[in-house]
Amino acid sequence: MNNPHPKKSLGQNFLTSLSALSKIIETAGLSSDDIVLEIGPGKGALTAEILKSGAKVLAIEKDNELVSFLCEKFQKEVELGQLIIRNEDILDLIPEGEPIIKNKYKIIANIPYYITGQIIKKFLTATHKPTKMVLLVQKEVAERIVAKDDKESILSLSVKAYGEPKYILKVSRGSFFPAPNVDSAIILIDNIKENFKKGEEKMFFDILHAGFGQKRKFLLGNLVKVFGNKEKLTEIFNKYKIDLKVRAEDLKLEDWRKITEAIGNL
Repeated sequence: MNNPHPKKSLGQNFLTSLSALSKIIETAGLSSDDIVLEIGPGKGALTAEILKSGAKVLAIEKDNELVSFLCEKFQKEVELGQLIIRNEDILDLIPEGEPIIKNKYKIIANIPYYITGQIIKKFLTATHKPTKMVLLVQKEVAERIVAKDDKESILSLSVKAYGEPKYILKVSRGSFFPAPNVDSAIILIDNIKENFKKGEEKMFFDILHAGFGQKRKFLLGNLVKVFGNKEKLTEIFNKYKIDLKVRAEDLKLEDWRKITEAIGNL
């Protein structure tokens, strides 16, 4: 069996920490009834732990060399039908057209830093969403997603619009081979579901991007700049007891939803 080396061009950093692997599995709460979509299985350290739970796994790996390695390493599980390994770019996968995950599924992944945002957006906005995502991401990104400093961002609100993010555990850079330049963290996005009424999703994100257009300016002014009608917007803020001098980063999801619904009714 060949022993593939990590490719910098694909952002590959293989997780070697047994305690981190164990915490990911514990957080996912797996059983033999689960279907798991694993993104970027690498050399299969996490794959092996998922398979121990009895869950069925669809592993998507972009690296041809690693696919060959994984097929050999997990020959038994592949033959039994517990594991399906596909040589594909995860960003090309269409969840709605994937028979293996046609019912409920969970995502578990140690994902390359450079496509973290794309992967989260792809699956949270998909018509066929996972019920849960357990991700190993850059620590700074994990902290932004959960708004650890109590300051919201487009990223944190975009995730909270669909699910409930939770910071689970810091994973030091020494837990990977090769070691990246920064620490990582395990995050859970739980209870993922469609939380928008028909036609509301686009309006919500248009308002969100407008609100953060000039981060240090007041939210009301940013919205007026894009949507006009200062008088009506002021009425909306007053109706929902939102401070006229609030900044976008200080407004919680519930109030963003109220503003979205009200602007949609203008």
